[in-house]
Amino acid sequence: MPKTILKVESLKVKLEKEDILENLSFEVKEGDIFTILGPNGAGKTVLLKTLLGILPHEGKIKWEKGIKIGYVPQRLPFMKDVPVSVEEFFELKKIAREKTKEILDLVGFSGNFSEKKMGDLSSGQFQRVLIGWALAGNPEVLLFDEPTTGIDIGGEETIYTLLSKLKEEKNLTILLVTHDLSVVSKFSNFVVCLNKCPICQGVPQEVLTLKKLHELYGEEIKFYGHHKH
Repeated sequence: MPKTILKVESLKVKLEKEDILENLSFEVKEGDIFTILGPNGAGKTVLLKTLLGILPHEGKIKWEKGIKIGYVPQRLPFMKDVPVSVEEFFELKKIAREKTKEILDLVGFSGNFSEKKMGDLSSGQFQRVLIGWALAGNPEVLLFDEPTTGIDIGGEETIYTLLSKLKEEKNLTILLVTHDLSVVSKFSNFVVCLNKCPICQGVPQEVLTLKKLHELYGEEIKFYGHHKH
């Protein structure tokens, strides 16, 4: 049995007197690709930040002792305006040149890629550099916030294929925030459907029924993948 690396019990988050999350309990096991699914404004990003200890909360969040976590934020728009190369960006984390090359290789870049300016990268390249940056500390868990925001469909597929590859090679546990149903059915083995309160949770193929998706998204559902009626 894989061990539990994160246990959340009766989580409640209030920001500026507004309830953002309530009654949320779940467990993440080692090796999971664990997806947090929900519409915009459902509290998904807030949940990630709470798990990282950035936001105050009530209830229990218990990580396995000493576990190393990497975080890939939704966007770093200001980086587009900072005149640094990819290599200099990695130097901010005190990562040696050789190690940088190794990491870039891992996320699919070779040759002189490290000399490119951050501002010249496409959104897909930029996202892969951020994934590399999060991997630099050799984390056991990676947290992703909407990893393909602003990336075209071809690039999205590449990012998720990359995540699957990294999970296998590095034995990672991945927590992923998304509103894209196709990602959930293709890539993850556990899903929490969230709209401030949990709507459903479990194995995607079992819990993502039409009824639950209507509850989660209202009428505007884009159908992807194979969903049970």
